[in-house]
Amino acid sequence: MRHKVRGRKLGRTSAHRIALFRNQLAALVATEKIVTTLHKAKELRPIAERVITHGRRDSVASRRWVRRWLEDRDLVKKVFDDIAPRFMERPGGYLRIVKLGPRLGDGAEMAVIELVGGADEEVGGKGSRGAKSGAKKRASKSRRGGKKQASAATEKPTSGEAPEEAKKAASDEKKTKVRAKKPAAKKSAAKKPAAKKTAGKKTAAKKTARKSKKDAGSE
Repeated sequence: MRHKVRGRKLGRTSAHRIALFRNQLAALVATEKIVTTLHKAKELRPIAERVITHGRRDSVASRRWVRRWLEDRDLVKKVFDDIAPRFMERPGGYLRIVKLGPRLGDGAEMAVIELVGGADEEVGGKGSRGAKSGAKKRASKSRRGGKKQASAATEKPTSGEAPEEAKKAASDEKKTKVRAKKPAAKKSAAKKPAAKKTAGKKTAAKKTARKSKKDAGSE
């Protein structure tokens, strides 16, 4: 049983696995971004982060430790002179892994591993992230406030002179109200003949009753 056995073997011997990580680390330092399988990226990240941490210290011992993983002196110089100074205020988390989905053919899960803080990003700790989020919130609030002010300016005209558009809108509203009232008047007028008909029926009934009374008295 593999109790307390760390790491993935990746189907390789230990020597082959170390050689693989050295080659990938060299490519990562040179290009700052590589595409590999997800499991290889997860195994490479802690090694690369330790290399950058030693680059921040910049001592003889740290340079010797980095030389264990990077054989090219130019890459070692890049770590200490270019990459490590970017992360002096960042307490870890120098790399990012982004999943790309399965690979065609064998379906292996692919990923991109890259350094945090490219050309369009600012490298910093938690404080810088909070500052970014605060700036974004302020910008969104200012946009909302600007929209509200613009809508208020369009809705509320100046008190001195009302614009012509407001006058036209008021006149149109009056016309619509008048048009809406006219059909109601027609309905009331249409109801009056029905009342007249009922009155005529009542008078006719009264006349017939009177005639019947007269006939009964004559008899």
